[in-house]
Amino acid sequence: MNQWQRPFFFKPTSGFMGSGDSIAARSASGELSHQGVIDLVFRIHQRLIRELDPAQIEKLDAEQARYAVEAAARAVLAEEAPSVAGELRDEVVSAVANEVLGYGPIDPLVRDPSVSEVMVNAPDRVYFERDGIIHLSTVRFRDHEHIMRIAERIVAPLGRRVDESSPMVDARLPDGSRVNIIIPPVAPDSPIITIRKFRQDKLTMEDLIRGGTLPEEWATFLEGCVKARLNILISGGTGTGKTTFLNALSAFIPERERIITIEDPVELKLQQAHVIRLEARPPNLEGKNEVTQRDLFRNALRMRPDRIIVGEVRGAEAFDMLQAMNTGHEGSLTTIHANSPRDALARVENMVLMAGFDLPVQAIREQIASALHVVVQMARLSDGRRRIVSISEITGMEGRTVTMQELFRFEQRGVSSDGMVMGDFVSTGIRPRFADRFEVMGIYVPTELFVGERW
Repeated sequence: MNQWQRPFFFKPTSGFMGSGDSIAARSASGELSHQGVIDLVFRIHQRLIRELDPAQIEKLDAEQARYAVEAAARAVLAEEAPSVAGELRDEVVSAVANEVLGYGPIDPLVRDPSVSEVMVNAPDRVYFERDGIIHLSTVRFRDHEHIMRIAERIVAPLGRRVDESSPMVDARLPDGSRVNIIIPPVAPDSPIITIRKFRQDKLTMEDLIRGGTLPEEWATFLEGCVKARLNILISGGTGTGKTTFLNALSAFIPERERIITIEDPVELKLQQAHVIRLEARPPNLEGKNEVTQRDLFRNALRMRPDRIIVGEVRGAEAFDMLQAMNTGHEGSLTTIHANSPRDALARVENMVLMAGFDLPVQAIREQIASALHVVVQMARLSDGRRRIVSISEITGMEGRTVTMQELFRFEQRGVSSDGMVMGDFVSTGIRPRFADRFEVMGIYVPTELFVGERW
């Protein structure tokens, strides 16, 4: 291909530069090692950086841009390694396009709808999560600099930077996925990228019931709790499905109500028509103009909300949330990171103390006991499935202790030969104190739920 035959997306003044013989020699047989493919992709990528015209590529939509870059990659590959053909050629061309336009080697994992999380620990240690199970992938980066280049590619369009002065970044990708990047010297071994994928297909309560997260009877009970405007705290560890469950639970909120969501970052996708979404904002490069969840919560109280949903309570906003729950803003939903219902209450207490008010612990616990009604505990079991393992009612105070009683729990019986967790969803036989509230508000919840049933 001479200068006059090149497509428009090549720089007009550029010519193809001679390639070294090493890659051509290694690919003479049409076969390359894994590292050989990585090296070839790198060399072609470097050629395209020199020879493509970015201004022309930027004018194209995503599909056209990928077609243009793949065409350019094929042209360069024909000169760099003419014996590479068939599936290997397509693999190299696709990898080059991912380097130019996407997230490099992890781009296929990021685009795979069955993958829920992508974790880059080192150039040769890339993991992904599918169906709750973490797998080591065959994806490889060339070196640490390669990871850094992809990290910078990720954060640049978001108006963020990652360098020694700002070695940690937590941000939201355009599709709603959450990305966390941490680099040396804070992470001394390697730059680390963690991407939690955003589900485009929102799971409904029916989906969760079919998937074994909870039985239909528990969903009926929780529907009654939402319609009766009880304040519900969803607790669980990382990756246990708290946000997914909150999203499904929010579907029970009546359409006529005005809902305000507060998140950092935005993840919820509510079905109701009257929803106002607020998102916290990190400080800018100068460390200014931060908007915290607490700022948003205070503002939300001035927006005439019927319900306030906090995607995850994680700091001083817990104080304002309890205050709101105790002053007429009932029916709130939120999540928290904790390993048990008791731990969840302790974490809320600690977060209130973070607000900086000189309040006695007794007063904080009384606020918690009067504000919160139900704690739903979630867990990810050894087989990767997420389940609700406990539903508890907060009953009040006894001395200096917030009291609660467990209404439902998941009792594990063992593990099958294929690794699946076996167990039963059980009612403890305790009737919640707020059951009368269901009757007063005309909400039907079968009394059979509270007589020690198993499902």
